[in-house]
Amino acid sequence: MIRTIISLDKESKEWLERQAKAESVSTAEVIRTAVRRYREEQKGKAQSVDNLLQQTSGIWKAGDALAYQRRLRKEWQR
Repeated sequence: MIRTIISLDKESKEWLERQAKAESVSTAEVIRTAVRRYREEQKGKAQSVDNLLQQTSGIWKAGDALAYQRRLRKEWQR
């Protein structure tokens, strides 16, 4: 494992210590578990975006989408 240093406010550190004690694990294990869960949550979000892109690919049928965007954005410059 690679060691790292983090800074926490007092309340977060106290919560972390209480949580570790309640679970009978080290504070480092609570942090590792939280990071794993966060990574899984973010992975799920990334897959959802990829899935959405696949589902919506090709639905614009009104011509050149880039030309349409440029025309709309030109209005912003007025």
